[in-house]
Amino acid sequence: MGQIEDLRIFVVMVDEGSITRAATTLNIAKSAVSRRLALLEDRYEAKLIERKPGSWKVTETGEELYHRAIRAVGEVDEIDADFLSASAKLSGPLSVSVPRDFGLGYLNDALTSFKIKYPEIILAVDFDDRVVDLDRENYDFAIRITGVQENKLSANHIGAMEHALYSSPKYLDAHSTPQSLDDLRNHQLLHFGTARRGTWNFTSEKSHGKDKITPLEFSPYLNSNSGLFLLDATVKGLGISRLPDFIVKQAVDGNELVQILPEFKMPSWHVYLLHSNNRQMNKRMRVFFEEIRTACISMTQPEC
Repeated sequence: MGQIEDLRIFVVMVDEGSITRAATTLNIAKSAVSRRLALLEDRYEAKLIERKPGSWKVTETGEELYHRAIRAVGEVDEIDADFLSASAKLSGPLSVSVPRDFGLGYLNDALTSFKIKYPEIILAVDFDDRVVDLDRENYDFAIRITGVQENKLSANHIGAMEHALYSSPKYLDAHSTPQSLDDLRNHQLLHFGTARRGTWNFTSEKSHGKDKITPLEFSPYLNSNSGLFLLDATVKGLGISRLPDFIVKQAVDGNELVQILPEFKMPSWHVYLLHSNNRQMNKRMRVFFEEIRTACISMTQPEC
């Protein structure tokens, strides 16, 4: 047996919590499992599992080896899946964390189309705005939207989005149209977030090669952590909102919303597809990456 097979047996031992059960699972002799464990402990000169009558405990060294062995064995299995079955249908699990509004408002069709195209892939999509830990949690990918450039090696830039100010004709008929940023302070401003004070940043002429940022601070008339809720509130005439382009397109096309102060631009936000640095992308992950990247082509920025 090779080293990878020794590690595979060790993983099964830890998972089963017993040499006897591991032997049954692997369909090999119990003595063979015991021998492979002894050889591993000799190789690494460390006790990996404390074994006494009625007692079974994985040591600290054993725990570290177990987690690294899972990754090593998994990589080999993925290589086999990619190259030994090149003509086979893509299959296996794929889990993704997606920001709620962006996923439901923009990527919904792309995600369902991916599942239809690759029915053997077991796709799990978690619509959640929290920042997930790709190393500790069971996600292959996480999509992140941020106003800050990500420099992580695992961060693939797949698109960008623009924000602008919008209101309904109904609201403007009742409150007049603002002509300047200062005029906004006299209006009902709907804010994404839960803070008592809101800040909207606007870009103007470049200074020393960079956009000059002009902040507008205000007390929100309405707060929410849902862009879809703010869209609905804005359409119903509750006030003026800063909303991303992907979420307002249908309402703008239907004349339910109009853009306010279009001459004042807002900084672009970036869309990243992240995966753990501790693993290489397998074939189904690479296919998913290309499908989602393609879905971003219709965004406003050429980098998509």
